[in-house]
Amino acid sequence: MYSLIEAVFNVQSAVMLLVGIAAFATVLTVTLPLFESDKLGTRMKFVATEREALRQRYREQMAADKGRLRQTPKGFIKEVVERFARGRMLENEVIKEKLRQAGFRGQAPIYTFIFFRFVMPPIVFLVLLFYFYVINSLGLATMSRIAVASAGAFAGFYLPNLFVQNVIARRQESIQKAFPDALDLLLICVESGMSIEAAFAKVAAEIGDQSVELAEELSVTTAELSYLQERRKAYENLALRTGLPGVKAVVTSLIQAERYGTPLGQSLRVMAQENRDMRMAQAEKKAASLPPKLTVPMITFFLPVLFCVILGPAAIKVFEWQ
Repeated sequence: MYSLIEAVFNVQSAVMLLVGIAAFATVLTVTLPLFESDKLGTRMKFVATEREALRQRYREQMAADKGRLRQTPKGFIKEVVERFARGRMLENEVIKEKLRQAGFRGQAPIYTFIFFRFVMPPIVFLVLLFYFYVINSLGLATMSRIAVASAGAFAGFYLPNLFVQNVIARRQESIQKAFPDALDLLLICVESGMSIEAAFAKVAAEIGDQSVELAEELSVTTAELSYLQERRKAYENLALRTGLPGVKAVVTSLIQAERYGTPLGQSLRVMAQENRDMRMAQAEKKAASLPPKLTVPMITFFLPVLFCVILGPAAIKVFEWQ
């Protein structure tokens, strides 16, 4: 036993043992990469496959929703507009941008908008003349009636603009209320390892119960990320369609992260907090505007009743003494 221990701890044996271990480690280091699978290649292939599947799904979805999202003009409205429209009215980018912000996409809303711009002035003019000459003249002379009807026709030209502005305001209010929560969901999806297309698709599916408008815009952005060659263009289109400062700031962060490789999670976290602060500031602004709005109703309705309650008994006593 002593000789065996002495042989093991001999200097020559120890050197031979270390040389054998080094040779084994060298062979293992050289041959091990040959047996390992290409994890990066497999991962990239999986991502490419998922992206292609996502692209195919949204192509089918956009094809199914084509009748709802993009309507083609037809019938009487198209004929009237093409006959009477002059210049580049159909190619007016301002009108297109306003209609996109209101959620009206395709050529049919443009034709409808221009059509009502043409027909509303004569309709309002004839309705006012019918009211003045058949229902009630309001004591106006003939020229005064015609002048009021002409002013109404002039206002009728801007009625489609007023309608679109109201739709835009309601749509932006709905998007602004749900956008901070959507950013929180987007942050969770991105930090969990999802791609930006899959994250947008997931958030669009989850946020629909809170804001249908925001879900629709995110779905369109997901489709554009699959279609367009430049992802930056899809982000910019989202900012143009919403017209909200908070969305524009988030779009800028997404473009910078796409171009320079900056961390997206921290930017989304900061933007979510900023949009939440903007939503709170908007609510405080509405609350601060209530006292001036309540002044006239209080003077008109509350003060006379209050005076009657306070001074009524005193007035009754005075009349009784007399």
